[in-house]
Amino acid sequence: MNGSVAYVVATLGCLLGVAGVVIAVIALRRSRSAPREKAAPGDPFRDRDTDVLRGDPRALKPGDIVEIRQVPYTVRGSVHLVEGGWSWAEHLLDDAGGVKRWLSVEAEPDLEMVLWASEPGATVTPGAPTLEIAGRRYNWDESGQARYTATEGTGLDPRGTMRYHDYQAPGGARLSFEAYGEAGWEVNLGEELRRAEVMIYPQGGPDQVK
Repeated sequence: MNGSVAYVVATLGCLLGVAGVVIAVIALRRSRSAPREKAAPGDPFRDRDTDVLRGDPRALKPGDIVEIRQVPYTVRGSVHLVEGGWSWAEHLLDDAGGVKRWLSVEAEPDLEMVLWASEPGATVTPGAPTLEIAGRRYNWDESGQARYTATEGTGLDPRGTMRYHDYQAPGGARLSFEAYGEAGWEVNLGEELRRAEVMIYPQGGPDQVK
């Protein structure tokens, strides 16, 4: 190969190399600038999984049946509360023996369900950083005031305000003080529930579970 031919070949090789780099840069820019479709956030209570079969606790209403740890309860009334951008619900339940409980349901950002039992004989009052009741020590968690609307069956006015102080103990145990309107403090002890411990049968029968 003479010098002229070698020069032409080398030049052609350089041009092809530069062209390859330019094409690669253009392709990279296009891939970066191309809009990417964002997947819509999934709703675990509408997906085809066990949550669908167990029912949606966010949709509970009076008349529904809730089975908690294999004990069936009827929803007698519901209270829906709003504090700023935060909202949650509390449902009054009773079983076949007339035992009354409250089930609180919060879904922001994650689902949290707590089963509450009233402690009418408790003498503790809220405000201290730590409180002890029934041999367990609870630490202050949060307090505030919310607006509420209530259905018949709760014994509350249709709407009003509710003050609260919440405490927690290791292991998920809860202590709550609530005062609706001008009433005094009500003391409740609670246990956080796992999703698998709750089955919901909407009014009309289990065939309407969504």
